[in-house]
Amino acid sequence: MNKSATNKDINLEEEPIDKFKRNLEFNIDENYEYVSKGKIFSFISNMVYYGIAFPILKILTKIVYNLKIEGKENIKNIKTGAISVSNHVLFLDCAIIGLATISKRIYYTTTEENFKIPFIRKLIKLLRAIPIPKSIKNREYFMNEIENLLRTNNIIHFYPEATLVPYCNKIRSFKNGAFDIAAKNQVPIIPMLFTFKEPKGIRKILKRKQDVILTILNPVVCKENIDTKDKAKILKRMVYEEMLEIS
Repeated sequence: MNKSATNKDINLEEEPIDKFKRNLEFNIDENYEYVSKGKIFSFISNMVYYGIAFPILKILTKIVYNLKIEGKENIKNIKTGAISVSNHVLFLDCAIIGLATISKRIYYTTTEENFKIPFIRKLIKLLRAIPIPKSIKNREYFMNEIENLLRTNNIIHFYPEATLVPYCNKIRSFKNGAFDIAAKNQVPIIPMLFTFKEPKGIRKILKRKQDVILTILNPVVCKENIDTKDKAKILKRMVYEEMLEIS
């Protein structure tokens, strides 16, 4: 892997989940286990993810959003680790991404502030959330875990827009973190785009919000033999333009 970009160079930003009180202590240091390795935890996590969350969310998102997912084959064809990115426009958008990527193991990055919320922090941990440390000195341990997950062919999801803006119908500017990581680890980026459509039939009468389509685009790679920082800039531009084109 190309290591010319340092962990301090990688700009990772994510907004916390809104509407929750964050009154629990949560500290990340070199001993924090980003992905629990225990067999009991893994068993419970898989049971919650596949046995409870998946079927409930599949029904819920169909009722609430009349959800349509396009381009699942672009996930199935990935044979290596990858970074996925999407616009951040729904409170349940990470759940929808989980439904779209059920054929692969995916982890979701989030602010460490979300791990200070009672009960929620245990749930999101079971559902494969990984906290992004605020402290620069702890970024090295975070990056080591991300790189381990990528080496073992997992997908790591980022929201490069950082801030959740419900039902936003335009692509906002991107932070650099996801693209820096993809360039440094030489893995593809899978762009995903949430778009909206007006409900039809009885749904038009019963609901005010628009229905949702998630489109999974072709993986984006930069094959040029250039500096990692330059490659990250190219990836960022390519992904932004791909998403903008169909938004």
